[in-house]
Amino acid sequence: MTGNQFHLGIDVGGTFTDAVLICEETGRIDTAKVPSTPADPSIGFMAALERALEGSAVDPGAIAHLVHGTTVATNSLIEGKTPRTAFVTTEGFGDMLEIARQVRPSLYDVHFEKLRPLVPRDLCYEVPERLDPAGGVLRPLDEDAVREIAAALRAREVRSVAVCLLHGYANPVHEERVAEILREEDPGLLISLSSSVCPEFREYFRASTCVINACIVPVVARYLAGIEDGLGRAGLDAELLVMQSNGGVLTAEQAASKPVFMVESGPAAGVVSANFIAGQLGHADLISFDMGGTTAKAGLVLDGRPRVTKEYEVGAQAQPGQGMTRAAGYPIRTPVIDLVEVGAGGGSLAWVDAGGGLRVGPRSAGADPGPICYGKGGTEPTITDANLVLGRLNPDYFLGGEMALDVDAAAAGIRERCAEPLGLDPVEAANGIIEIANATMINALRLVTVRRGNDPRELTMVAFGGAGPLHANRLCMEMQIPTLVVPPSPGTASALGLLVTDLRHEFSRTRVTAADEADAARIRSLFETMEKEGRRTLRREGVAPEDMEFRRGIEMRYAGQSSEVPVVLPREGMDDGPDDGPDRKMDTATLADAVRRFHVEHQRAYGHGYPEQPVELVNFTVTAIGRIARPRLPRIDSNGKGVSDARRGTRRVYFADAGGFVETAIYDRARLGAGHAVAGPAVIEEVDSTILVHAGYRATVDEFGNLLIAAGGAA
Repeated sequence: MTGNQFHLGIDVGGTFTDAVLICEETGRIDTAKVPSTPADPSIGFMAALERALEGSAVDPGAIAHLVHGTTVATNSLIEGKTPRTAFVTTEGFGDMLEIARQVRPSLYDVHFEKLRPLVPRDLCYEVPERLDPAGGVLRPLDEDAVREIAAALRAREVRSVAVCLLHGYANPVHEERVAEILREEDPGLLISLSSSVCPEFREYFRASTCVINACIVPVVARYLAGIEDGLGRAGLDAELLVMQSNGGVLTAEQAASKPVFMVESGPAAGVVSANFIAGQLGHADLISFDMGGTTAKAGLVLDGRPRVTKEYEVGAQAQPGQGMTRAAGYPIRTPVIDLVEVGAGGGSLAWVDAGGGLRVGPRSAGADPGPICYGKGGTEPTITDANLVLGRLNPDYFLGGEMALDVDAAAAGIRERCAEPLGLDPVEAANGIIEIANATMINALRLVTVRRGNDPRELTMVAFGGAGPLHANRLCMEMQIPTLVVPPSPGTASALGLLVTDLRHEFSRTRVTAADEADAARIRSLFETMEKEGRRTLRREGVAPEDMEFRRGIEMRYAGQSSEVPVVLPREGMDDGPDDGPDRKMDTATLADAVRRFHVEHQRAYGHGYPEQPVELVNFTVTAIGRIARPRLPRIDSNGKGVSDARRGTRRVYFADAGGFVETAIYDRARLGAGHAVAGPAVIEEVDSTILVHAGYRATVDEFGNLLIAAGGAA
């Protein structure tokens, strides 16, 4: 296949590494899936790359656009595999990381222990200096003290350092001078400045974000350099882009210097993909449901935009800093797509606790050794093993027949580890595993919808991931979600999300002021300063002025509150063009409208609002976007054959709502054409996933090859 240009996305997951290759001219999509290699994710990356190119007969030089989603940053923190890192702060604040926050994820858990600081106390250094909250210099920087710190860092063989000085967000002059001196003394030192990584108030959150960045800079920079070397050897000269946590992409160079912005890289791509797919169908409000081998993730999209939060934590596991797990990890104050993630993936382990209760997750068998049925040495039963025992998976058609599954081994494992201790037969235990996993995922869906003030009955679900379509219909039944969309090749849908997003950079400044005392001219100037910074960044990345877009926002709160609600400013009158273009609209009327919408957002999110109460403007944000051409997806037509042509036969499948096994029709998705409809109960099989359609539901194929599943007759 020659003469065309191609877009390639590669997503490294906990169990599988997926690749999606799209032809720019024809819209043809080719996919590849290989087992992940946790010991060295780059091996799985290159294997997926090679398989995608070989399977589609594409020359490496034809790749014009390569985007990568990876969890290497998160994994290095979770596994504690970060190099020795130091922390430099203002004199008197050296205990900041030890003190952290005086909150607990579980108020009455007497056994709770805070995670150890990423930087030990003996590598936390204090430097004499002081700024006031407005950025004025109260005490000049002691440069000799900084040089002494540089000598200590050399003696301790520290290669990366985080610098977070008091009120550095208001004036970076001291932080920047500290960096200059450290580089003079040790040119090879990697330095992260809080004023660059997270220029916002709240000292501990800013310090934590900066420290996390410093800890993973060496890991991510080395990883990305290795990937780029491998791409060069494979003959690819396309620029490597990396998915960010906020749903945009950035260059490998930017990712290597600010990897804290990509800690939730892979999961974010899934939400972007779901939004793109649903947007084609005219759905602007939706739930993204991604169930892979390790976790299940639920995200929310409203008005065509994924919900973004700055309350995020990484530690024992990566998770939003909201709900039941807040304060369990290290906080990060960078924009992250608002996801609720639970340990309920296909490889999540089922076990019986000390009290005799059946439990599922959060531990996972991962890619190595994987579920028992993989035959790779796994001995503990998983959700995948349970689905196999219940007849939902075809043991001879997993990954299109590339991997045979051992039903007897899965049943034996469930019998030994779960059924016998509970006095159940293996089928009852397998069904219990599925029901518990579904309950866990329903809780996640409630957190991302009802707990955010949204009615799931007014939303559409887009389900993907290797295991997502197997469980999604049941979840929609429980949540009363009217329409379920399952895209083609759902097992690789996250990789598709890598190819349908834009370059994105986030800028923010803290300027706490009462809304009724705000100076519109000063706010306009602040926005323009951040936009100029964003424009320079995009220019360095080769983005043409006509492809630049800038979005403004203000984070507000009621006076006396400690958390903010973001409000996006309207785009009318905005200038997305060159520097000398007209000013964007920013006047007292615009501010008044923003405050009005803050009250509405607060009411929606928390169930109450106080329009008569004074409001404070806290953080001002600009998102700089460099638009990248999105590949068009192909339409399909009716293949001229009846739906019976796609039927493979029947199989006994267990349905809890039917009380046992039901003789169920099995369909080959590749042989379904536009307009075909399949009534449940049914199983629809494809290379990278299996779709379960319950009785009373119907799956209809649309013009893009999506399955639309809804109750009753027509979907």
